[in-house]
Amino acid sequence: MSGETDGLTYADVGVDIDASEDATAALLAAFGGELTTEYAGLLDIGDRYLALATDGVGTKLLVAEAVGDFSTIGIDCIAMNVNDLVAAGVEPVAFVDYLAVEEPDDGLTAEIGRGLAVGLEEADLALLGGETAVMPEVISGFDLAGTCAGLAEEGELLDGEAAVGDALVGIPSSGIHSNGLTLAREAVTRAHSYGDPFPPAPDRTIGEELLTPTRLYGYLLEPMRDHDVHAAAHVTGGGLTNLLRMGDRRYVVDDPLPTQPVFEFVRAEGSVPREEMYRTFNMGTGFVVAAPPARARAFAEATDGRLIGRVEEGEGVEIDGLTLS
Repeated sequence: MSGETDGLTYADVGVDIDASEDATAALLAAFGGELTTEYAGLLDIGDRYLALATDGVGTKLLVAEAVGDFSTIGIDCIAMNVNDLVAAGVEPVAFVDYLAVEEPDDGLTAEIGRGLAVGLEEADLALLGGETAVMPEVISGFDLAGTCAGLAEEGELLDGEAAVGDALVGIPSSGIHSNGLTLAREAVTRAHSYGDPFPPAPDRTIGEELLTPTRLYGYLLEPMRDHDVHAAAHVTGGGLTNLLRMGDRRYVVDDPLPTQPVFEFVRAEGSVPREEMYRTFNMGTGFVVAAPPARARAFAEATDGRLIGRVEEGEGVEIDGLTLS
């Protein structure tokens, strides 16, 4: 194993989060647009809002391709979109997918379809259609993305701003989900292959562990509305810095949820600095809500969440002796 000075970072493996955010801001500025919320675009259609979110599965697809198992990535595609709508307080209602392939492959599309079907059923979504594009000069392998539509009345939308004095409730993730796989892949393949046993659970392979599907958080929507939740964060790219999307506050996480063994495995195999782990991965917490303390406790009791911290004046995210910004 390499020493700490040789530790991997996300930027080292080709993903610069700050540069990505700057590029997104430049795209929005080009047409003078801003996202209506941090997680979804909203359109006022009279008596309610139509919301749209779009996302893909990222380089988790390369793990699926390497091990020849495409059965769960459809779940990831749906979850990444559904969870963004839920973070805005929006009820997901319909989905369309986009699959781009280098060449037609019935086996591939059938497996992806099975995963999409599982995700659609769990999220109670209607599939309105989709597109499969064969583009040998553009695509190497395949790519999968989708768009989810949702509806919400004005009073159902979250404020989107955490208040000083709010408590933070964390909801467990199922593992890495669908972010940070570029770093995770580089780290674990330094000395292992995807078919090797996963050391903390040798009955599973490393590839199987990395392909654990993203959790769907649609079940949180009703409890969020019932318990005066001010804001929510879907913890995706950028790791725990996603809490900053709930407003310019200081987020103190002094009792974090436990991390699954896959995170320590990635950290150790890649000698990844602790701060980089928290800035890249969800570290066991896939979703966070901010609410007044009494309502936050009630929300935690009504779900599988747990109080993990509080909102203060200031800026940044404080966790595990680190300050993330």
